[in-house]
Amino acid sequence: MRLLLLALLFVASPALAQNGPVAIAIHGGAGTITRDNMTPETEAAYEQALEAALRAGHAVLESGGSSLDAVVAAIQSMEADPLFNAGVGAVLTEEGIAELDASIMSGADRDAGAVAGVRTVESPIALARAVMEQSPHVMMASTGAEAFAASLGIPVVDNAMFVTPRRKAALDRALERRNRTGALPDSFSVGAERMGTVGAVALDRMGNLAAGTSTGGMTAKQFGRVGDAPIIGAGTYADNETAAISATGHGEYFIRGVVAYDVASMMRYTGLSLSAAANAVIHGRLTDLGGTGGIIAMDREGNVSMPFNTSGMYRGMISTDGELTLGIYRD
Repeated sequence: MRLLLLALLFVASPALAQNGPVAIAIHGGAGTITRDNMTPETEAAYEQALEAALRAGHAVLESGGSSLDAVVAAIQSMEADPLFNAGVGAVLTEEGIAELDASIMSGADRDAGAVAGVRTVESPIALARAVMEQSPHVMMASTGAEAFAASLGIPVVDNAMFVTPRRKAALDRALERRNRTGALPDSFSVGAERMGTVGAVALDRMGNLAAGTSTGGMTAKQFGRVGDAPIIGAGTYADNETAAISATGHGEYFIRGVVAYDVASMMRYTGLSLSAAANAVIHGRLTDLGGTGGIIAMDREGNVSMPFNTSGMYRGMISTDGELTLGIYRD
């Protein structure tokens, strides 16, 4: 009888895994986001865009698709939306060019891919996944990454496709401030030029986690600056044993704090829950370092934590019970 029960469990377990709960969470950037600087029309537009991205990713999960597929679908929705700082509508370098970064990570095997400083790839998150799955490397940059994209037939576009009047105006303001004050612009703390990095984390029916992040970086950035978004462990991390994390904020601090990995390591080595670890990192370790921003994080049960230490963060989730939640402000 015992052998029969074991055999039945062995046969049933793959089916049970394939019918596990699904969940997805996304962010669209954190920073100086308050009701005072948001019109009702703009607020509604962001909520609509966040919901569209969530629905795109959740539909993949509901149909049995992988967490990686869902993360890419959600992020591509935001890469194509000029409201966010990723793909179309990305912020511009001091030269008026969009330079895009992205990364993705699989929680099942901790495989990862990333790209930095690409200018002609239509979907940086798609290229990051290609680096992960179709190369022996983790990160590619600039013209090399673009040559790799061309070798695979990944769609490329003219850089002008990413440039919008809103981001051009933000660049003009940042350069004017720099010329007037002599200081480098800190677009993270300036209202209309706040960052809008996008990211997603997901849990699929097989119980696998994934995380991804995509960004245009910082307004008026110089010298090929790269932030945390394409850095595995800083802006993106996923491990089925702990959590999937995507970050948004002042990238230099997230790199120094290895923020995404820090959350997972606190869970692994101290036994903290997802929420406790995420809040300890964002409201403790990151804040103490002087960094600002937030994360979205999901554990293997589909629990979600979305802490941030700024006045707002564009965020949303569809929980394991199918409930949609959206948020923008701290309150």
